[in-house]
Amino acid sequence: MMRFVFISLALFIISHKSSAQTKTVKKSPVATKTAGGYNIPVTIAPFKNTWIYLGCYFGKFKNLSDSAWLNEKSQGVFKGKEKLPQGIYFAVSPKKYLLFEFLMDKNQNFSIKADTTKLSDVTITGSPDNQMFQEYTRFLAQKTPALNSLQKQLSEAKDAKDSLTIKSLITISNKELDDYRENVMKEKPTSMLSRFFFAMKRPEIPAVPVLPNGKKDSSYPYHYVKDNWWNGVSFDDESLVRTPFFEPKLEEYFKYYVAPEPDSIISEVNYMLLVSRESREMFKYLLGKFTDKYINPEYMGQEKVFLFLFDKYFSKGDTAWLNKKQRKYIFDRAYSLMANQLGEQGADIQMLDTSGKAVSLYSIKAPYTFLTFWDPNCGHCKETVPRIDSIYQAKWKALGVKIVGVNVDDGANEAWKKFINEHKLEWINIYQPRSVKEEEAKKGVANFRQLYDVYKTPTLYLLDAQKRIIGKMLSIEQFDDVLRAKIKNGVSSK
Repeated sequence: MMRFVFISLALFIISHKSSAQTKTVKKSPVATKTAGGYNIPVTIAPFKNTWIYLGCYFGKFKNLSDSAWLNEKSQGVFKGKEKLPQGIYFAVSPKKYLLFEFLMDKNQNFSIKADTTKLSDVTITGSPDNQMFQEYTRFLAQKTPALNSLQKQLSEAKDAKDSLTIKSLITISNKELDDYRENVMKEKPTSMLSRFFFAMKRPEIPAVPVLPNGKKDSSYPYHYVKDNWWNGVSFDDESLVRTPFFEPKLEEYFKYYVAPEPDSIISEVNYMLLVSRESREMFKYLLGKFTDKYINPEYMGQEKVFLFLFDKYFSKGDTAWLNKKQRKYIFDRAYSLMANQLGEQGADIQMLDTSGKAVSLYSIKAPYTFLTFWDPNCGHCKETVPRIDSIYQAKWKALGVKIVGVNVDDGANEAWKKFINEHKLEWINIYQPRSVKEEEAKKGVANFRQLYDVYKTPTLYLLDAQKRIIGKMLSIEQFDDVLRAKIKNGVSSK
């Protein structure tokens, strides 16, 4: 059994600007069938003598694809020499409001007639897929108000009896929606609308089975849902990229059905990218999506996923669509992250302390070293550094932890020294002279920012006795948990 996630048809404001706004030549409202491109005459009352726009989804974004001039009869035409990518598109008002949606299928020669005073009666001629889509839209328009009302009543229900009654009515309403979609998929299985309905579905959570030993297999529902999540969905169908429901389904899958360990994520990511290689748009979308998600990941260690993507795709030139700036950012981030992976030894850094004495990170003997890259002029640093010192004084100092505070600002400035003195930081406080930094840059030597991925402040690391990285990208409390766990397991200074 499968269920559908209800997709709201609420209006959205389009924030993306289009270069099409600068056009000065009016498009003819007369439609002529084109062999390779698209030709979509539109009549949208009451707009007259104004530009309207054609938009489409791309993952979680909405983009403008074209513009058309509406004449005094509210007539215009979207027209181009090359076909548009397939997906769900929408007409956009002169003030950038989404008016109504329609399908952009293989047949991109059809006409649209609408009146903004009654958008439920949009008429599309010359496209069977769109006629089906408009029928579905009208069906939703009939059912949605009642379903929304029931949802509101459920939230305001005063007792369990009322809740049960309302839930049963909601179940009936949802079944009507499901039956409609199931019927479309059964009667028109190859239609674009059917493909989209398949992509919207979620597996029904099954009952927990009883094992031969009499115990319940509590993990079965999880594995069942995970194994059937993508039933009927083809990762080489690029039209899914241009829908509002594919990305939420992708996000939901990785959030609830993929273990957060990097190796588990990499296995899923790699499979999806491999099966989507034949669809340039889907491959481009997925690679961009996963890169954005893991280049600065939410959880410690997941940057390993980005490094996998870099090694397998970016470093091999599979991303010709990137501009120079994007490519530089991705390559720089990869090289920075390669030098500071969990379990690997952090790079040595040699700097000067407040008295001008040379200090090497590797020369510091301690079961644990807490490395803090900070800037005395950074507001967040001014809040975080005292908190670090507080937990150091209360707990870490007695455990033999040493804190190395690295001033990322240029030189041993007065603000840095003043902050150290005012807060009585009993740390190993060091900095890199500007002259050394400039000399490293001339020689192309990787500096401490690259070696420790210091792209923001403060940047924090926990190192063991061998200066191996055992914690990064964590809160102070989480660092304390890691430290306590290591000590408890007896792996402090091995």
